[in-house]
Amino acid sequence: MTATSSFGLSSEARNLHWLLTNLVEEVPGLLSVAVVSSDGLLLLSSDPGRIEEARAGREQRPRGPRGSSADLAAIVSGIGSLTAGATKVMDFGGVKHTMVAMDEGSLFVMSISDGSLLGVHGSADCDMGVVAYHMALFVGRAGHVLTPELRNELRQSMEAAPEGSDR
Repeated sequence: MTATSSFGLSSEARNLHWLLTNLVEEVPGLLSVAVVSSDGLLLLSSDPGRIEEARAGREQRPRGPRGSSADLAAIVSGIGSLTAGATKVMDFGGVKHTMVAMDEGSLFVMSISDGSLLGVHGSADCDMGVVAYHMALFVGRAGHVLTPELRNELRQSMEAAPEGSDR
């Protein structure tokens, strides 16, 4: 799941790890997934190595934006900030989700709670409707437990991960 073990984490943190693992395992075509706090810090991410193991025998694709969860978190945070600014100009209310379709893949960003975001990088052949549905399920399940205390615990667990690991 992440570079850090879920050993020693609260049941809420372990539950979020489980929800993210379930999202990655249930949805074909996902390359990387990140949960980002409102201030742009990576809280939780998929483990690209685990995705590759689950898809053994399929064509190997890039692990995500340059193979780094930190890169995905920065992109997700930037898109979240940009779309939040757009809503202020357009005065249409908050952003629920954003999708960027590219030649070789897609990027999905969905609001979780109080500025936290779920970002998903998918392959070109992923089903956008299935991805959006499963992201909405994750957000519905994770949003009520992503308290300030839990965000702090997740941040600390990510910071404790070994240097150079892909979180």
